[in-house]
Amino acid sequence: MSPIAFFRQLRHDAQLRDADFRRFWFSSILTNFGAQITLLALPICAALLLHATPAEMGTLAAIGALPFLLFGLPTGVLLERSRRLPVKLCSDAVVALSLASVPLAWWQGWLSIHWIYAVEFVIGTGYVVGGGAEQVFLTFLVGRQGLIDAQAKFGATESASRLLGPGIAGLLVQALGAPFAILCNVAGFATSIGNLKRIRKQEPAPHPPQSHLLRDMLDGLAFVWTHPTLRLLAWVSGCWHLLFYAYTALYVLFATRTLGLSPGMMGTAQMLGGVGILASSVLLKPLTRRFGAGGTIVIGLVASMLGFVLMPLIPRDLFGSPAASAVAYGIVVFWLDCGAQLFFLPYLALRQRVTPDAFLGRMTSTMRFLTVATAPVGAAGAGLLGQAFGVRGGLGFVAAGAILLTLGTLFVTRLRHVKD
Repeated sequence: MSPIAFFRQLRHDAQLRDADFRRFWFSSILTNFGAQITLLALPICAALLLHATPAEMGTLAAIGALPFLLFGLPTGVLLERSRRLPVKLCSDAVVALSLASVPLAWWQGWLSIHWIYAVEFVIGTGYVVGGGAEQVFLTFLVGRQGLIDAQAKFGATESASRLLGPGIAGLLVQALGAPFAILCNVAGFATSIGNLKRIRKQEPAPHPPQSHLLRDMLDGLAFVWTHPTLRLLAWVSGCWHLLFYAYTALYVLFATRTLGLSPGMMGTAQMLGGVGILASSVLLKPLTRRFGAGGTIVIGLVASMLGFVLMPLIPRDLFGSPAASAVAYGIVVFWLDCGAQLFFLPYLALRQRVTPDAFLGRMTSTMRFLTVATAPVGAAGAGLLGQAFGVRGGLGFVAAGAILLTLGTLFVTRLRHVKD
């Protein structure tokens, strides 16, 4: 199906006739576009304005993942004892305030790498709490059978944000400076919060807690670990997140210092990642029908491995031209983003569909805890490797790990045979 046919089909979609779903989807679009600005602007603040070392960039990425370790399990119990939409609203408000502090600190001369660390920690906490609430609320909003369709729509609009967002973000960073470009994301959060408050569908009141918080956390861990499909997904996703966060720690330094790209060139090149996400959203349903959820996850793993392997091979001034290096960088980002979406979207849908309602909140937080617990290790380790062997060398270690993970998943696990 072509992208044009995909969006034409949306006009006759039953989910889009639901006003609450449209509001929820619109808020996701706003925050996705805003996130593209922060994803580019915050590391650039550290790398270019504060002259962060590879080890400091690794620490920044590790701090962003640390909330998964600290708050992942308690969040699951919180989501089962609370209505999810108010939790998401509060989380988004706190993240918006922390982002607003960056331009204020820069204007006052207070901004430092430790300030950036603190903001990144708040953003990570918001992603753990608000992101978990969003996933569970989406299941309530569309039902289990509507998850694949809903995830495909979210993937399509995320592709639009990835297609346009990085280029816009690069121009904003170039024109306003990285700290003040972040204010656009703050405005997006404010609009999103006002829109989400208009959702009319009420979640049922949660049942009063019948057991201790720690007991519920242990029950969630036991449920995931004794469920063969969830346990397999946790192992594979945990290893993938280790590699992804290692890449995240180094890619801004690689693009700006090793390849010599300006923020504008880097943002424009990353727009090809949006094409990759759009391709994944169009491919997701036919691939899932043909190969099942597990087979599609493996296809995404192979595609993302290709991106990890090619990234450190890009030379500076390819064919004597910085523009050629930027194009090569964009092509690699295409493979990475397409593979990541084909890996992640069926992974999300599969884990939701095999979990009973009573465990949805605890399963979501437990899986996020188990899979992203490796991320701080990957990010900090990549920073140290980048410091010792250079940024290109650090990315080379990521590529080697991606090859090992892909081969192990293909030939050692049964994931490619999991249909539902």
